[in-house]
Amino acid sequence: MKLYEKGVYLVDGRSIVEDGPDSMEQIRSLTGQSVSLDDARKNTISYGILEEHNTSQSMDKLQIKFDKLTSHDITYVGIIQTARASGLEKFPIPYVLTNCHNSLCAVGGTINEDDHMFGLSCAKRYGGIYVPPHQAVIHQFAREMLSGGGKMILGSDSHTRYGALGTMAMGEGGPELVKQLLGRTYDIDMPQVIAIYLKGKPRPGVGPQDIALAIIGEVFDSGYVKNKVMEFVGPGVEALSVDYRIGVDVMTTETTCLSSIWETDQAVEEYYEIHGRKEDFKKLTPGAITYYDGMVEIDLDEIVPMIAMPFHPSNTYTIAEVKANTADVLREAEKRAAVSLDGQVDFSLTDKIIDGKLYVDQGIIAGCAGGGFENITDAADILRGTSIGSDVFTLSVYPASVPVYMELVKNGSVADLLAAGAVVKTAFCGPCFGAGDTPGNNGFSIRHSTRNFPNREGSKLQNGQIASVALMDARSIAATAANKGFLTGADELDMAYTKPAYFFDGRIYANRVFDSKGVADENQELVFGPNIKDWPAMSPLPENLILKVVSEIHDPVTTTDELIPSGETSSYRSNPLALAEFTLSRKDPGYVAAAKEVQKAQKAVEADSCPGEALEEIHDVMKAIHTVFSDVNRGNIGIGSTIFAEKPGDGSAREQAASCQKVLGGWANIAREYATKRYRSNLINWGMLPLLADKGELEFAKGEYIFIPDIRRSVGAGEHDIKAYVIRDGGLKEIMLHMDPLTDSEKEIIQKGCLINYYRS
Repeated sequence: MKLYEKGVYLVDGRSIVEDGPDSMEQIRSLTGQSVSLDDARKNTISYGILEEHNTSQSMDKLQIKFDKLTSHDITYVGIIQTARASGLEKFPIPYVLTNCHNSLCAVGGTINEDDHMFGLSCAKRYGGIYVPPHQAVIHQFAREMLSGGGKMILGSDSHTRYGALGTMAMGEGGPELVKQLLGRTYDIDMPQVIAIYLKGKPRPGVGPQDIALAIIGEVFDSGYVKNKVMEFVGPGVEALSVDYRIGVDVMTTETTCLSSIWETDQAVEEYYEIHGRKEDFKKLTPGAITYYDGMVEIDLDEIVPMIAMPFHPSNTYTIAEVKANTADVLREAEKRAAVSLDGQVDFSLTDKIIDGKLYVDQGIIAGCAGGGFENITDAADILRGTSIGSDVFTLSVYPASVPVYMELVKNGSVADLLAAGAVVKTAFCGPCFGAGDTPGNNGFSIRHSTRNFPNREGSKLQNGQIASVALMDARSIAATAANKGFLTGADELDMAYTKPAYFFDGRIYANRVFDSKGVADENQELVFGPNIKDWPAMSPLPENLILKVVSEIHDPVTTTDELIPSGETSSYRSNPLALAEFTLSRKDPGYVAAAKEVQKAQKAVEADSCPGEALEEIHDVMKAIHTVFSDVNRGNIGIGSTIFAEKPGDGSAREQAASCQKVLGGWANIAREYATKRYRSNLINWGMLPLLADKGELEFAKGEYIFIPDIRRSVGAGEHDIKAYVIRDGGLKEIMLHMDPLTDSEKEIIQKGCLINYYRS
């Protein structure tokens, strides 16, 4: 795998010319033509799609309107509640409400099914589409029924990726979907485009997860594709089946890229034809001479079965490396875990070594990454006539939709899996976020799913529990299962895969999915359960701001799972106050109480009472401020909490990672950098300042106060450098914080306190 240090010209989709003094001369020798850099940039597939969906007068400052929206049942309630509070009357474009996260309705009393009934009533009232529980995971339904060549889809789940089908899709926090529902736009600078140039053909036993993990391992730490579009091109594309391409594509989220798109061909056209939507196919290819801002060149022949060890998809090894150096690799994983877990629990992997071999407790093939037809049929081929054994090891398989499940039943794959000892379950995202198949304490699970962050499999550090996940491809998971739980790469097997044809039965969705066809029924009453609550009132940004650091996190990366846990919290996503009680519970259990203490002072300010009476230490803070700023008083201040972290926001698009902090009185994050664009956007949409501190210089300790004078004016003026003061030893120490550029609407959203306030005004 090669990462180019400079931009690259791609000629006729095949020849690579690295940017340099003689690049145009090389291009002329290949084509007899020349092209300007600006025109060559416009020849990417990405540029064409973005241009078609841009409503601004500039391709530098994009204002995108999407073709379709999609959400699942731990995001759509909050989105619709926000939109309702902002004046929603009808869904202006197709909006699909899937139910693949809170599908286990025994959890949380009636809460989960109440959310589903709310979703169905909203689809009827506002003119949407409702997919009942267990029918399909969000992204599989989108692939089967929503995708279209050259189209754009916005989803409230970070793995909204349909690039392999010619659809540019993006996963964002709920407020960005609210903007689309209210006829507004998705505003971003024109992103850079990185070519992912594929050549060669995968070896037998190598699956899409292996390719994906190899890419993630190469690009994540350097940020090579961060907030950029990954455009898959080259002769290797045609060597991959569409199912295979989808499996690679969905994992691009873990690189922190903005989106992805692939060139399309006859195989993609056949996919649409199989699904009864041939008219949605569009052939997409880069232009004759196309400029990319970078390139990852991948020889598919060289990729071997991979494994991402705990606790990140970028912590990659080849399975052969792990088997050859098992103890060393596991000890290295334990060292990494010590940083992530802050020493809260004892964690061991080396005790999984039995007779020199790595034994795993559990295998899972599931969700938008693993639950595809080809992944499961290949796994069934491997397991046919074998047994997973009767010891600790278990294997669960979750087909991604009922149509996929039905075809697996018809062709005998389900029978082969069941006979081998696997359990085949319904379409459900639970194993990916900690709501299904949670391992036992100190268990080690191998999964063809999307993430392996700490506790994402469902264990709870606060209860002294820990388990861990390694990511692998379905084929190697099946090979390990056939070897009774001892780690095995699928390339170690001499296999002939049957590759049965796929037949899509559209009657399944026609019989069960509610589709309003875009017709809204204003007479439909919305169905509210007792757990569905409105957002609490939120104050506008004050003239001057006092922040208390209530948590400091020094991990290299902080995931959204650590900011607001997945799994057991899912039932409370429709109840902002109840959900906020879980904020940082796995990372900093004292956060909620500390934030609430600071919030008492803000509530006193809002009531025109003395904040020092609500929080005594504010008296000393105000004395220090008055040594320089005598005119600061309770009529022109706000008091709130902040967290200080190195790189927060990796992973999920869930807006609650930000909104829960705001509900508890958070006014800002201070970070060295933000892991993803979507987390920074979530902060902004909830009226929180996405502040930056210079690397290696400023340090903020838990309990310290920071004063930012004239912050409301600074935001409105779009200032990058923001003068602030740390309150120490009874005085003020001047510091400089920073904030990257905001759009005009983002400035106003922060000033008004949140997106809801912005639309109400």
